[in-house]
Amino acid sequence: RPAHARLGQPGAGRGPVMSPTVSRRTRSALPGNTNGGLATPVPRWQARWPRPLGGHRERGAALLAAMLTVTLVATFAAAAMWQQWRAVEIETAERGRVQSAWILLGALDWSRLILREDGRSGGADHLAEPWAIPLEEARLSTFLAAEGNVSQVDDASTDTTEAFLSGQITDMQGRLNITNLAEGGQIQPVALRQFTRLFERLALPAPQLDLLVQALSAAQTPAPTTPAAASEAALMPPTVSQLGWLGLTPDTVAALAPHVTLLPVRTPVNLNTADMDVLLAAIDGLDMASAQKIVQAREARHFRTLADARELLGASIDINESAHTVASSYFEVRGRLRLGDAMVDERSLVRKQGIDVTTLWRERGAFDRETTLQGPLGPR
Repeated sequence: RPAHARLGQPGAGRGPVMSPTVSRRTRSALPGNTNGGLATPVPRWQARWPRPLGGHRERGAALLAAMLTVTLVATFAAAAMWQQWRAVEIETAERGRVQSAWILLGALDWSRLILREDGRSGGADHLAEPWAIPLEEARLSTFLAAEGNVSQVDDASTDTTEAFLSGQITDMQGRLNITNLAEGGQIQPVALRQFTRLFERLALPAPQLDLLVQALSAAQTPAPTTPAAASEAALMPPTVSQLGWLGLTPDTVAALAPHVTLLPVRTPVNLNTADMDVLLAAIDGLDMASAQKIVQAREARHFRTLADARELLGASIDINESAHTVASSYFEVRGRLRLGDAMVDERSLVRKQGIDVTTLWRERGAFDRETTLQGPLGPR
């Protein structure tokens, strides 16, 4: 038998198993072709190799595509959730800021009302009046009560359960006014003696006072006309915290802050509200014993006129209307609102003229949070 016929027998060779198919080209070559080339087709042997793993590859590609799709969807969903969370946080912060501003504005109006009632009664300003009592931190909801002493119902738009309000009113004429040091660029000797005693009392360097006086005098000088000189002109600071503009060191500014003020006009010192250091600096010839006598006397009964102070101190101590007074026109109002972990501070300078109380300026920030609310003017 031909060799190709034996390949289909079991055990005939070690090659791959072949399967016959019809081949027209080999029909005439077959032996015994008696039908004129139409004999039984000659098989063409083809190797039965394993089929390629095309189905498995397609299933793997589909699984990978599904995983990528899930990853993309999860990424987009996470990004959308983060954007939504960020928008909610921004809206919450903005709402808290606006609410804080309105609440502090209401506190300022409340303080102005207190000062207006004080101006209606007239007379001297002293530390036993209602405006001098600081407002300790209290829950805001206690101030927002409806008729019949029924507490306000909290809802999503008026959440005051975690809001706390505190504040105080301080007499700015109970301090030495830096504006008194110079007028029209000219040094004022009475105010210079007062500030010299204050610097000695606080153990501050004298060159710092000289620098303050010179810079203040230069700041009050009319602005020069030439551009070069105008660029070097000193600026007048609006508040005590900005005295560094005049060259004072931060330590000097911090030491002076409880005892000095910066008002738009020259003002005398109120003997009813000034602390011990300011009394010793403001009154010529005053010693420690006399200063303590003033503090003790006004605690029992405030000075209604300067004559009461002259009677207490005697004729040897100079008490005059240009440097001393018993009534005030300038006050600082401070308010603090605490909403959860956030705090908002605001302070304003107001001027009282009779029953007219005007706000001169307002600023918001963090102001001496360790010492701001210890009392109207701190320890005496």
